[in-house]
Amino acid sequence: MDWPALLLSLKLSAWTVVLLLPMAVLAARELAWRRFAGSAWVEALVALPLVLPPTVLGYYLLTLFGGATAIGHAYQSLVGRPLAFSFEGLLLASVIFNIPFAVQPMQQAFKAVPEDVREAAWCSGMSRWRTFRLVELPLAWPGMVSALALTFAHTMGEFGVVLMMGGNIPGETKTIAIAIYDRVQAFDERSAGIMSAVLLVFALFAIAMVHVYSAKVGRRHG
Repeated sequence: MDWPALLLSLKLSAWTVVLLLPMAVLAARELAWRRFAGSAWVEALVALPLVLPPTVLGYYLLTLFGGATAIGHAYQSLVGRPLAFSFEGLLLASVIFNIPFAVQPMQQAFKAVPEDVREAAWCSGMSRWRTFRLVELPLAWPGMVSALALTFAHTMGEFGVVLMMGGNIPGETKTIAIAIYDRVQAFDERSAGIMSAVLLVFALFAIAMVHVYSAKVGRRHG
């Protein structure tokens, strides 16, 4: 087992969840309840990481955040090191390629919240913020748990985007998925098998969580 790679993957997954989920809650709520010009294009953009090959997405992110771009140059001027091939760059890429895994489950959960429940809260004198905090969020929590599980597990197992944006720097960007690839290349099947089993457990747990909480949303919506 490559423990530094596993710990780095856990750190990357945790920070991705912390940074992405609050933004995803607001985006999912807007997409669930508000129709506006271009909303279909916004939803298509949210879903884009699902259909783009990971290496293609990784290439575009590397091109966008590389040292030759304004973003990459500004970051290097401020911090003193490149954004690409760093943990921070890897985290930024992780947030982007996990957007559909965070937004879509919560969007469906917000859609399942009855409109008359929100209107009743407003009629009783609750502000929109209190309604969001005390009514909408508790009713949409199954979707949030699903989003958390999917985002965490997907980050743990992502390979293509991680390799393109982060490379293979031990202690900095070498995740457990990269470590598995290295062990296979070195014909160390035992280590590769152990690490693959760890990712398998994460994936099975995430899928189980999604099915359990999606069923809760479905029953409430029905």
